Amino acid sequence: MNPLRIGVLGASRIAESAIIGPAHTLGHRLVAVAARDRDRAQAFADKYDVERVHDDYQSLIDDPEIEMIYNPLANSLHAPWNRAAIEAGKSVLTEKPFARNAIEAAAVRDMAQQPGTVVMEAFHYLFHPMMHRTFELLDAGTIGEIRHVEITMGMPEPGPDDPRWRYDLAGGAIMDLGCYGLHLFRQLGRYCGGSPNITGARALLRDDQIDEACSINVQYPSGASGFNTNSMVSGEYEFACHIIGAEGALLLHDFLGPNRDDRLAVTTTERTVIENVGTRSTYTYQLEAFASAVRDGTPLPIGIDDAIENMRYIDAAYRAAGLDPR
Repeated sequence: MNPLRIGVLGASRIAESAIIGPAHTLGHRLVAVAARDRDRAQAFADKYDVERVHDDYQSLIDDPEIEMIYNPLANSLHAPWNRAAIEAGKSVLTEKPFARNAIEAAAVRDMAQQPGTVVMEAFHYLFHPMMHRTFELLDAGTIGEIRHVEITMGMPEPGPDDPRWRYDLAGGAIMDLGCYGLHLFRQLGRYCGGSPNITGARALLRDDQIDEACSINVQYPSGASGFNTNSMVSGEYEFACHIIGAEGALLLHDFLGPNRDDRLAVTTTERTVIENVGTRSTYTYQLEAFASAVRDGTPLPIGIDDAIENMRYIDAAYRAAGLDPR
C-alpha cells in the first residue's frame, strides 16, 4: 500500500502507542508534528523519526504533503481542529471523545463535510480479533440471549496538572473512560433488540464539575441490562467486559488492551474455554483499517455519525448523574 502521509497535532503521550508505533510497523510516513512548544515538538520529532516540525497546528494542517491528521489534543480541542482539518480536505483520525458535547460534534459534521475524506473517532478496540471473535460467538448464539453486560474501566490517578481534571478542557471520567463503555454497549445493541437507554448514573466528584469516577446503568429493548463503572483513581488498569447470556458467558479480560492480556473466556453449559486471540496492538489494526479506507475506499465499521451518537450518550450519562455536559 502507498504509505499514508501523516501529520500529528500535539506531542502527546498517547501518540507513541496510538500512531507512532503503528505507523512505523505498517510503513506509513510521519511527515510532521506541531505542538504549542516548538522545542517539545522538535524533541518529539527527533525521538520518533518524524520528518519535520511545524510552528503551529494550522500550518501543519495546511501542509500540502500531509493527507491525514491524527488529533490527540485535549478534549476541548478535538472539535475545532477536527473541523479545521476536514475543511482543509484532510482525513482525520481523532482521539475520543469527538467533541465536548453532541451539539459541538454535530456542528463539525454539518459545517465541515468534504467529499473524499475519511473521518473516524479512534475506538481502536473495535478492530482487534478480540472483538471480531466476540461478535462471531454472539452471532452463533454460543451463550444464548444476552441477559446482562458489565464493563469495568479503571486506571491509576493522573497527575494533578493533567487536563482530564479540568472542566474547561472537557475532562472527567465519563469523557475519558465512559466513552468506551457506552460505545461498546451501543455495539452490542444488535444482539439486544436495539440501542440501549441510559436508566441511571452516579458520579464521584473531584470538584463540583469533574467526575473522577462514575457508574452508568443501561437497559436494552430486549430487557437485557448493562452496568459500566469508570474510575480515574483506580490502583491499576482494568478494562474488562463480561457478557452474560441465558446459556453461558463471555469474559474479555482486557478488551481495550489485548496486547497486555488477550484472554477471551468462553463459558457454556458444558465447560469454560480460554481463547488467546492475539497480542498485536489494537492501534495497529485500527491504522491498517483506516489506511485501507483512505487508499481503497474500504468501508469502516464506524464514522462521523457514530461519533455524534456516542457524544449524545455521553451527554445523557452526565445529565443522568446530575451533572452538566462538558
